[in-house]
Amino acid sequence: MKRTWTIIGVTDVAKSFKWYRALFGQPDGAPAHDYFGQLTDDDGTVLLCLHRWGDHDHPTLISPESATPGNGLLLFFRVDDFAATLERARSLVSGLEQEPDVNPATGTREFALHDPDGYYVMISDLIA
Repeated sequence: MKRTWTIIGVTDVAKSFKWYRALFGQPDGAPAHDYFGQLTDDDGTVLLCLHRWGDHDHPTLISPESATPGNGLLLFFRVDDFAATLERARSLVSGLEQEPDVNPATGTREFALHDPDGYYVMISDLIA
C-alpha cells in the first residue's frame, strides 16, 4: 500500500494542530515538536502533517512571504460524521467559505472553510 503525506507550512504548529483536531473531533493533544506535527486517524493513518515555515531549509516551506499558503492546493477530507464535523467547523470560524451543498458530480454533501493559515479546506461526506 502507498500513502501520501500532505505537508503544509504553518505559522504555529501547536495552534494548527489544535484547530484540526477540533475540526475532526479528536481528543486534545500536542504535536511531537514545535516545528512539526502529524494528525493521525485512530488507526495511525496520517491525515495531515504541519510544518513550521522556515525550518529545515525545505525549498517550498521557506516562508509564507515566498508563496501564498494554499496556492494551487485544496485540502480535501472525507468524513464519516459530516453533521458533527459541520457543527465543529462552525464553532472554529466566523463563517464558512461554502455552505453545505450537494456536489452534483459525486452526490455527496460538502462545505468549505479556511484554516488559521488561510488554506482552503473542503469537507465531504463519506456517505452519499
